[in-house]
Amino acid sequence: MKKIFSSVIGVDQGDVLIFSDFDSGGSMWTGKGQRARRVRVDFPTAFREEPSVHVSLKMMDMAQNSNQRFDLLVEEVSEQGFTAIFKTWGDTKIARASMHWLAIGPTFNDDDWVDID
Repeated sequence: MKKIFSSVIGVDQGDVLIFSDFDSGGSMWTGKGQRARRVRVDFPTAFREEPSVHVSLKMMDMAQNSNQRFDLLVEEVSEQGFTAIFKTWGDTKIARASMHWLAIGPTFNDDDWVDID
């Protein structure tokens, strides 16, 4: 469990297209074996500390004649953003995929003191 000690908690969210390979003939649609796509998400406003980030699949368009396999995970979380990684393998063919993300963490208060050097 992550405990947040802050007078102000920030909640930010958004939607991101991870890839669209159908029209371009990209590897997620035409390839086989292990494949991955990374997408960087930058928060509009930085958090005070590293937030907790949750991602979920929003949309996925897949071929009906192949197995449906994927993994969606988060890495490189910082106060400024995170990287989402979408993976698939085997004979899976995915035309496009998008995700929804949610970040919760301590943020800055308008009444915070700022050190000036």
